[in-house]
Amino acid sequence: MERSQQFSSIGGLTIIFFIIAIAISFAFYQFIFLKELNLKPTVREEVANPPQSLTVNIVEGASLPTNPQFYDPSLGRATLGIDNKVIWENLDATPHTVTTDNDYEDPLSGKFDSMETIGLVPAGGTFEFVFTEDGEYPYHCEPHPWMTGTVTIVKDYS
Repeated sequence: MERSQQFSSIGGLTIIFFIIAIAISFAFYQFIFLKELNLKPTVREEVANPPQSLTVNIVEGASLPTNPQFYDPSLGRATLGIDNKVIWENLDATPHTVTTDNDYEDPLSGKFDSMETIGLVPAGGTFEFVFTEDGEYPYHCEPHPWMTGTVTIVKDYS
């Protein structure tokens, strides 16, 4: 009889510890893990979805190092909340990339690199990227590293 009560006490303690462990796990999941997982940067609506965009053309013959121009414009300028969505349009017959020179990763849009989202930009294709921070963003084409350009994003002071 005494042995039976001893096993009963151990079983009861095991159940209590199991319930406590489940409660701690649930609390961690609910208040720490999900909070971090769902944490999104807050940006103004017009910055996340600007009303206009800046188009940068990858010019015909850009894959040739002797071409006098690779991007038009090669030094693009846009304003946060106005036209900070940049669209690269490939007018060349050769596929290209738009790849960050400095591993820039935007808090909302992710890594500034067409290879991360669409891969090579095909002839006639486009790559879009929304910049949500002001700064200077140099880029190049991976298969054709002589193709370089820069996008400068400035704050709207109006």
